[in-house]
Amino acid sequence: MSATPTGFINYPSPRAHDIPYQAPPPGKNPVIKGLVLHYLSYVVTSVPLLPSILWSNAGFNSLRTRTELNHVEARYDPTVIPVSKTDDEAPASYTSASCLRGALTDATGRFYTVADFHNAYKSGKLTPSEVVEALLPLIRRDIENRSVHSTAFVDTKVEHVRRAAEASTKRWREGKPLGVLDGVPFAIKDEMDFEGYKRYCGTSHDYTEGRETASSWCAAKIAEEGAVFMGKLSMHELGLDTTNNNITWGTPLNPYNDQYYCGGSSGGVAYAVATGLVPFAIGSDGGGSVRIPSNFCGLYGLKPSHGRVSTAPLIQSANTTVVQGPLASNMADLEVSYRVLAQPDPSHPVSRQFPPPRLLSTPRNKTIGMCKPWFDRAEPAVQDACHAALQYLTSELGYQVVDINLPLLYEGQLAHAMTILSEAVTVQPSTTGLSPANKVLLKVAAQTPARDFVLAQRLRNLIMQHLAHLFQTHPGLIIVTPTTPTVGWPIGEGELAYGMSDGNRQVRTMEYVWLANFTGVPCLQFPVGYAEGVQGKGKVPVGMMGHGEWGSEDALIEFGFDGESYVQKGLKNGRLRPEGWVDVLNI
Repeated sequence: MSATPTGFINYPSPRAHDIPYQAPPPGKNPVIKGLVLHYLSYVVTSVPLLPSILWSNAGFNSLRTRTELNHVEARYDPTVIPVSKTDDEAPASYTSASCLRGALTDATGRFYTVADFHNAYKSGKLTPSEVVEALLPLIRRDIENRSVHSTAFVDTKVEHVRRAAEASTKRWREGKPLGVLDGVPFAIKDEMDFEGYKRYCGTSHDYTEGRETASSWCAAKIAEEGAVFMGKLSMHELGLDTTNNNITWGTPLNPYNDQYYCGGSSGGVAYAVATGLVPFAIGSDGGGSVRIPSNFCGLYGLKPSHGRVSTAPLIQSANTTVVQGPLASNMADLEVSYRVLAQPDPSHPVSRQFPPPRLLSTPRNKTIGMCKPWFDRAEPAVQDACHAALQYLTSELGYQVVDINLPLLYEGQLAHAMTILSEAVTVQPSTTGLSPANKVLLKVAAQTPARDFVLAQRLRNLIMQHLAHLFQTHPGLIIVTPTTPTVGWPIGEGELAYGMSDGNRQVRTMEYVWLANFTGVPCLQFPVGYAEGVQGKGKVPVGMMGHGEWGSEDALIEFGFDGESYVQKGLKNGRLRPEGWVDVLNI
């Protein structure tokens, strides 16, 4: 066993666990939808022993057979904190024009960026007030002739929006903008707070209980830079699935193919960015909920290291998987929004221990790790798109690929699921008023015995030890996988009206994303191509992810820029924009 490296707090003891890869068995979860699901939810919540049977049927008791866990200590918190160096002082501004890297102006399928808004305001071509007046009719759900885009927005306080835009317009008129984000529209996922707004978390229940709420750290820091908050965005109810199907608030359809889901649980966030309504927005990620919708909607999404971005005022001390992070139409906007969000929060017990984000990245190794049997579990179209991107990265940009092994991946996914669901049950013990799918899910989740929960945390430590070994063996290693093994998620008949429960497809969709949440490492997703869908009109985006060592967001951002270079220069036919993309700057 290697010594714990210096430069970190709570770094796992590096240790290789050479356990041969085993493919997961076929899923045995029943697939229920429509009215049958409605009635089944009453049966599951009222018939004794049935939830326990469903729990065992899902394979959650399989950790009991893994003797490798017998002498591993449980680890309940995946937070690993890089130690601040003397030169890690916060810069005067993260949003000065000199900090913003511009996107290629002649790239195919180009989306508007923060720089485009900034330049439009600086030149006097547009004002922030003119931009929001163009957007408001598209996103409001409180008007008679609602736009299709309004389904993605839970609420927009019109007067609040106008006041913020007027204040920004005044600053621009006086030549005193706060930075590149001043006047740029943005939005946040419904589970975060914003002053004056209710928080529903995708349900019909107001979790603010009528209380005055302060804005979450993420929303407040972006707004402090002068960005204009456009409203709350829809999400999968309680964030407990990967489609963004929501029978209470409505389900925004994938902008690239309206017979597909946007992905969850930050589906409204991805929709708003992919359609061009905002250049970036803030989501959360407990089991891929930033990266899956970014993948399905052709965007860039970052899941930061656990604890780096403050979740205040919701400290979430009992939550060991969920983080908050940005989704953006391009890497420059992802970078600037991340750096604003990741400033240490003095009120947050973990965030305040992280060093401030850098503006310039240090030299890095370009080493990609691939667990080939796991990678090869993806559908052929997904593998083809990812391998084409990897070929560009190696041949044009100097990356090297090394074969790696990752232990107990099937069991690890089950352990992550047990953990996130057990933590969800502790904060949502009642299923009253929830959708039928979540009534079933939470009732089953509540059956997890302490013995199995502890085994899951032992497995968390085992995988973190192995990752530490890999990162120490290959400095700068980025572990690459497809973002999802499938090409999107097609919408089934009757699902939008009644919801659905498809645990097999949910597990399949999350086959790669869970690793970053369970172990706390940062992970970045970027698009690498498009594939034909099985239904509807329009190709469906395909994405790839890079997992870095704890605290290595700067290196991952550079990896993301290299991935963007492939999309702009190496991808045949370049990037595609959705057919319904909104030309906000020329409405």
